[in-house]
Amino acid sequence: MKFSEFLEKEGKPEERDRGEYLFHQGDKNRRIYLVQTGFLKAYYLSGDGKENTKSFVVGGETIGSLKGIFGEGGSSFSLVCLERSTLIGIDFDTLYEHSQRDGELANDMVDFLLNFAMRKETREFELLCLPAEERYKRLLKTMPDLFDRVTQNDIARFLGVTPVGLSRIKKRVLR
Repeated sequence: MKFSEFLEKEGKPEERDRGEYLFHQGDKNRRIYLVQTGFLKAYYLSGDGKENTKSFVVGGETIGSLKGIFGEGGSSFSLVCLERSTLIGIDFDTLYEHSQRDGELANDMVDFLLNFAMRKETREFELLCLPAEERYKRLLKTMPDLFDRVTQNDIARFLGVTPVGLSRIKKRVLR
């Protein structure tokens, strides 16, 4: 069975309002979520309370915390709805158990994990190897609608710069 079919059959529909959390950093959350509609933000909080935006999640994407599922101490990030969202949530144990018996589902899970790893590798490369201006240009190209959906502070935190730094970057790029 295809992953999407399995989620539709075995998952539980959820509706979340803007500002509602699916989980907080440190929570043990063993669910995987398929975002059907809406917009979410995954972020880390440092020990001094500084927020760093990990990713934005849109309709059609899947998210969960591997540390929340398998790790000691729970999820390493928080997940909050920036817009009213409809999701399908499924307990990872149920997904894993079924994938042991269903080759097509197992293959889809492998594809999902490969895609996840490639996105993570790309994000790491951008943060570690590209200057902030180049990260901004890539964001403009890959997620142009993001700028209408989130605050400038969220964009700055996603790019790993201060709001003042983002303002300077925007002035240089828009010349």
